[in-house]
Amino acid sequence: MSFPAPGLPLPLDHEHLQKLVTADLVRPDHLLGAHPVTEGGVEGVRFAVWAPNAQHVSVVGDFNGWNGFDNPLQPLDFGFWGAFVPSARHGQRYKFRVTGADGRTVDKTDPHGTFAEVRPNTASIVWQQAFTWTDQAWMAARGPGFDRPVSVYEVHVGSWARDEHGWFLNYRELAHRLADHVAELGYTHVELLGVMEHPFDGSWGYQVTGYYAPTSRLGSPDDFAYLVNHLHVRGIGVYLDWVPGHFPTDDSGLAHFDGAPLYEYSDPRKGFHFDWNTYIFDYGRNEVVMFLIGSALKWLQDFHIDGLRVDAVASMLYLDFSRSEWVPNIHGGRENLEAIAFLKRLNEVVHHAAPGAVMVAEESTAFPGVTAPVPFGLGFDYKWAMGWMNDTLFYFERDPVYRKYDHHKLTFFNVYRTGEKFMLAISHDEVVHLKKSLVMKMPGDWYAQRAGYRAFLALMWTTPGKKLLFMGQEFAQPTEWNHDEALPWHLTDVPDHRGVMTLVRRLNALYRERPDLHVGDTLDEGLLWLSADDAEASVYAYLRRDPRPSAQGGGAWSVVVANLTPVYREGYPVGVPQGGGYRLLLSTDDGEFGGFGTQQPDLTAREEGWHGQTHSLRLNLPPLSVLVLEPAGEQG
Repeated sequence: MSFPAPGLPLPLDHEHLQKLVTADLVRPDHLLGAHPVTEGGVEGVRFAVWAPNAQHVSVVGDFNGWNGFDNPLQPLDFGFWGAFVPSARHGQRYKFRVTGADGRTVDKTDPHGTFAEVRPNTASIVWQQAFTWTDQAWMAARGPGFDRPVSVYEVHVGSWARDEHGWFLNYRELAHRLADHVAELGYTHVELLGVMEHPFDGSWGYQVTGYYAPTSRLGSPDDFAYLVNHLHVRGIGVYLDWVPGHFPTDDSGLAHFDGAPLYEYSDPRKGFHFDWNTYIFDYGRNEVVMFLIGSALKWLQDFHIDGLRVDAVASMLYLDFSRSEWVPNIHGGRENLEAIAFLKRLNEVVHHAAPGAVMVAEESTAFPGVTAPVPFGLGFDYKWAMGWMNDTLFYFERDPVYRKYDHHKLTFFNVYRTGEKFMLAISHDEVVHLKKSLVMKMPGDWYAQRAGYRAFLALMWTTPGKKLLFMGQEFAQPTEWNHDEALPWHLTDVPDHRGVMTLVRRLNALYRERPDLHVGDTLDEGLLWLSADDAEASVYAYLRRDPRPSAQGGGAWSVVVANLTPVYREGYPVGVPQGGGYRLLLSTDDGEFGGFGTQQPDLTAREEGWHGQTHSLRLNLPPLSVLVLEPAGEQG
């Protein structure tokens, strides 16, 4: 056994890519781990593991009474160990018993295991996937589609819903309930967190021990495949959170796997996150790079996942990330050149080996070219708009009387929004650790909080960029997310909360139906500010435009007006490029959403220039509201 040489050129040319994706070596789990086979007419399981520093390795499990002497693994080339065990079968538990370079003997979970015991137990389980897929139509049509609407519902699989006893739903139960909810609200995708096997519930799935295994809390790998397949059949894409930036220190996992640093850097100044108490992968070691790329391809190829959201990319890019002592790179800089090369290689291989799959970076700095193609950038498809998120939440948490002093917070994103391909993400991180739920971040009484939150959602859905909203926020959950409990679904029967959910449904419908709200996300022409400087009134107005020529189906446009103080503004002038009648597509003040239902007596644009436009509307702006309008006919 061997792996491609560390000197593989970047970017990968077609010949090298073809060799990678057609060889077993791009998927180390095809060689390593546990594989039921028949050898010489005898059924059994072939076990293999990488442990170059180990003194001795054996496999223990249900098939040998957990006796470390019965099935020793034989040393192979390049630090690999393997053996055929005729008594082992599908469904049995096992571990690798490793006597390491330090003389300690530790039972280790299989790094390439595809199934595991339910925590707190940590044994791997021999598993041969046998699921029959029926999502061929979805897989053939999917793709990044930068001009397509992408509206993502982020879900923690362990706490979205529970059964009557408070236990996790099975993946198959979750499939139907989740698909019904997501389809009803009009989301295009779900993003699942807490899926990859992890020992501690409180890590939310970000302390991964099973990089090739769906968590057994909700069922088997075939059950998980059923969930993905069902969502696809219902027309819903599936993204997963993926964590290649760090891994936990649990003795049964990857940490010091063979008694010495193996998957992690040996120097703690590079190899340990003190904030998270986790190890950092050694991106300069080719076997580790292939382990991670193999994990990504496992989910994308075997489980038909449509995209990976790569966690904490900034922690990978910078050697001085959250640390006072750090080791400069060979040029004396702070960038982790090995991690950068890994991310480029990852994205190149994924885009070739899993056509249509999407790679999303959670990257919180201004690192250049995150979504630029390799070799000019890292090669991701989208980047979370962390700057937009921080600025927008800061603004909306301010008492409206002071918002005029931070008016630019809502306009600054337009300065740089075309520099990357952005996803506007309001994730789980914003509704935990005493940060409050989104609706409770809003100032004022309960009515003002809901009105402000509805305006926040409408601005998010009409701002250029793909969308992501964490579960529970679609019905204005008033409490912070608790990973140990199901969402408070009873609130969806309460009018105040049901109104917000009705708004989310309407926003998703508008977003999907109207090309002006999604086609021009990455183009300057996709948004034109009409009024960006009325700080005193805290009013904003802009056009969203489909920049394509009308011959290609383009040319649609709409007007968005936001009044972000609790002040009613009658007859507020808004410049528009066309005269005649206008239609109100959405008002967050509508009664069905929980508002007052402020009326617009006249939606006719007069030939009175305003905001640099030839015509203007006189609008009644409800307090803490957003209006969306479109021209009703030909220019008057």
